[in-house]
Amino acid sequence: MNMLTKEIANAIVRETSLRLKRNVNIMDIDGVIIATQDTERLNTVHEGAVKVLKNGEALAIYPDQGEVWEGSEPGINLPITFHDNIIGVIGITGNPDEMKHIGELVKMTTELMIDQEFITSQLEWKQRTKEMIIDQLIKTSSSQKAIQQGLDMLKMELTPPFMAFVIQIGNLTIQKQELIQKIESLLDKQPAIAGFINLNQLFIAAPEFEEAEALRKIKTMQELFHKLHIKFRIAYSLPFHKLNQFHQAYSECELALKISDPETEIISFSQIEVRALLYQLDQTLREKFSKRILKNFDEMQAITLKAFFANDLNIQKTADVLFLHRNTLLYRINKITSETGYNPRIFNDALILQVALWINEQNK
Repeated sequence: MNMLTKEIANAIVRETSLRLKRNVNIMDIDGVIIATQDTERLNTVHEGAVKVLKNGEALAIYPDQGEVWEGSEPGINLPITFHDNIIGVIGITGNPDEMKHIGELVKMTTELMIDQEFITSQLEWKQRTKEMIIDQLIKTSSSQKAIQQGLDMLKMELTPPFMAFVIQIGNLTIQKQELIQKIESLLDKQPAIAGFINLNQLFIAAPEFEEAEALRKIKTMQELFHKLHIKFRIAYSLPFHKLNQFHQAYSECELALKISDPETEIISFSQIEVRALLYQLDQTLREKFSKRILKNFDEMQAITLKAFFANDLNIQKTADVLFLHRNTLLYRINKITSETGYNPRIFNDALILQVALWINEQNK
């Protein structure tokens, strides 16, 4: 990989020339000037740089040596190294005696910029590879070959049991890549693959996960999002053992986000699995059943029933949650019983009313 591109060289010249108030030249591995503020010298050979490339040592050129080093001007020239290899030369125009005290600093800064560019480029291609793998995993018909090739490039393995996570992001307070790195660091024991699948959804394919372990990790992620002031909702699948089941797991997480309470931050598909089964029923049959059971159900009755079921059919707890007097709640429940013919305090009747209520919410 050629790390000394013209783009990087121009950035180095722009930054260092601005601070030094002197012309800075960058020469490539052939001694050709590829970036400079003196445009007339661009693409010409710098003989002083050629010498530096040969012996790997800094070269000072004084005003009276101009004819010795063709294409050169007075200044100091230093080798640019990357991973112990010389990849170019940086030259600073001026009196070499004045340049000595800043030459090494400029060289170090240049090499740090190149190192940072390399790290960034590595992160970018790795993230693109991860997103390619995710794209294949959540497809209806995935390419196992493409997935394996991507994993080989990353030197990673996906080992069952697997779990899928979908994180709905309401607002981002940091860069996407930074958020992905933070999340992946929380899953350090299991090399998970994370990537954005659209503007506000992050998908995580996690290997070697059991549900109890997943919940601990999710709690840690929840703390991270709170700390970063990011609005979020996390849905996670049941554990599974085959790569081609990621598509189904992704669909389950999507459904969990869709039909659960919008205020709930963490949703397990196992919590809404029964409700999810209703989505597989014919819509006409669903609506017919719901309307027959609930009849002219109003919003207050729906809120009352929902709270009653959420509090395990406990009258006092429900009254407290709804800020009602116990007798007022009993009046509402008795009215529901008389209007529907089903008593929410009896298990079988409560089950029928709960299913009808779920369907009613789905229709909305």
